[in-house]
Amino acid sequence: MRLHKCIFLDRDGVLNKERGDYTYKVKDFEILEGVKESLEILKQSGYLLIVITNQAGIAKGLYEREDVSNCHAFFQAETDHLIDDIYFCPHHPVTTNSLLRKPDSLMLEKAVSKWEVDTGKSFMIGDSIRDIQAAEKIGVRGILVGDKELEKTTAPKAKSLLDAVNQFVLD
Repeated sequence: MRLHKCIFLDRDGVLNKERGDYTYKVKDFEILEGVKESLEILKQSGYLLIVITNQAGIAKGLYEREDVSNCHAFFQAETDHLIDDIYFCPHHPVTTNSLLRKPDSLMLEKAVSKWEVDTGKSFMIGDSIRDIQAAEKIGVRGILVGDKELEKTTAPKAKSLLDAVNQFVLD
């Protein structure tokens, strides 16, 4: 069995603009500069690309699964369908505890199993400490992008997805 290297990607703050509020309407889904270029580079380098995102607004009754799917369909269309798979957790502790929700790692574990991922050759790129914690639980190296929670981890840090790709992923 051949294992695949993979880049796991958080969504809000990595692929699209973090608005400080839930992003569930296509009109509010602003793809960050350099994202499509980053995804193209990663695909050309042989990586699977899998989005791993918490979507607690569903549990809170703020929006529906269909809203999330619409945003993901828009993102895929705008980036030439470069993403291989998308996992999202609709749960939040206000309604349901779930091992899917980052910092737990069940979404990652499911993707690793389905896609036969080599965790030792893979990365999780996120903008939150919970992304890094979920990655560490399955032996995937985490990279923190953006400027929040920088002091809470020793993980490599980058300004953006493109910066992370250029600094840490490409050999």
